[in-house]
Amino acid sequence: MSGKILIIDDEEDIRLSLRGILEDENYQTLEAESGEQGLGLLGPGVDLVLLDIWLPGMDGLEVLNRLRESHPNLPVVMISGHGNIQTAVQAIKSGAFDFIEKPLSLEKVLITSEKALEFSRLRRENRKLRLSSKSAEVHRITGESDHIEELRQNIEQVAPTEAWVLITGENGTGKEIVARSLHIKSNRADHPLIAVNCAAIPEELIESELFGHEKGSFTGASSCKQGKFELADGGTLFLDEIGDMSLKTQAKILRILQEQSFERVGGHKTINVNVRVIAATNKNLQQEMKKGNFREDLFYRLNVFPLNLPPLRDRKKDIPPLLEEFTSQLSQEHNFKPLSFSPDAISILQKHPWPGNVRELKNFVERMYILHQGKEISASMLPAEIREAALSGQGPDKSAPDIPDAMPHDFKQARSLFEARFLDQKLKEHEGNVSRLAEAIGLERSYLYRKLKNYNISTE
Repeated sequence: MSGKILIIDDEEDIRLSLRGILEDENYQTLEAESGEQGLGLLGPGVDLVLLDIWLPGMDGLEVLNRLRESHPNLPVVMISGHGNIQTAVQAIKSGAFDFIEKPLSLEKVLITSEKALEFSRLRRENRKLRLSSKSAEVHRITGESDHIEELRQNIEQVAPTEAWVLITGENGTGKEIVARSLHIKSNRADHPLIAVNCAAIPEELIESELFGHEKGSFTGASSCKQGKFELADGGTLFLDEIGDMSLKTQAKILRILQEQSFERVGGHKTINVNVRVIAATNKNLQQEMKKGNFREDLFYRLNVFPLNLPPLRDRKKDIPPLLEEFTSQLSQEHNFKPLSFSPDAISILQKHPWPGNVRELKNFVERMYILHQGKEISASMLPAEIREAALSGQGPDKSAPDIPDAMPHDFKQARSLFEARFLDQKLKEHEGNVSRLAEAIGLERSYLYRKLKNYNISTE
């Protein structure tokens, strides 16, 4: 049996002894000398905690209570000194799995740890079985088009493997739903799926987010922190918008894919992990490679099994089942009265280009619910812009920013108009490279990314 075990004990010789016993049996270990430090090391990758009752500062029982609140399914084995049996029994009543009495017995440590891990595994299996039908429903890929049928077949084939997957598609096509479907159908389903939006994290923080950091490694690092790779240990890490990652961070990601190991920011200890990486992007990475914005070796590492999500305008057959799914979801979630769409309304919706894809369609359904819940939506009840786009056979240009031609009425509109024109022009000057543009105009990359999105300025 394998697993990651967190040892919390203020006595260094006890920690060293436990680490030696456990690592000889192929367990991974983390160590903390106080309750506060131990709580800071916790994450979904930890399978068991060995916790001393007597600790400086926050004592073992208080740590146990904190663990029961934050990680109710994590087994905890208490370590008690001679004469602390009553306290150990109290800990059992508070939710500890078992206790080990000092002086430590090698056999007792291993047997108790194995039982705790097995108990935890069985509990996860039972929970997985209970949730399997619900998970299949939540993470299903909805649609009747040939594109979606092929996608479902590919997911069934690749999910049980350990292959890395690269999901491509425009914003709003459902890339994260595909990633979650891959995870829930994999052999890692009882371990965490950790999702990271690479475009939303400032460049100076992304390494700390992904790899964690040690206490004092930079200003504000008041305690050690596990990164997303550690939190995803045993499970899946979903790197969304990986095309927005800097070349420096790309190099570190490549190393992890090759070696499954890394060091925290400011740390020297090599941390080994077992993580499956699923990446996604709305960019053409082959074009980004030609521009020098994306590493060729990382692309070929990630692109073991590519999955492409076509835009909604290319799979209009999926619109009726998506409408049915969204109306059902909203009715259940918000206790709305049932809503339906007439055949003529559906026909118009199938002619709309949906530049925001499935996400835009879902937002539209929610808007209809707010305005017309309990009714059948006819063609005349659809928003004018959708009816007009259907009649003209075209919709708004996805690549054109939302910049009005008319003179603005107030200062706020004027500022927005200037910002949109300024950013559109500057992005063209920098050949679509958001990172270089952010540096040139003195904005945080994540803030600039949001601005471009707000003004519908394409970065592709």
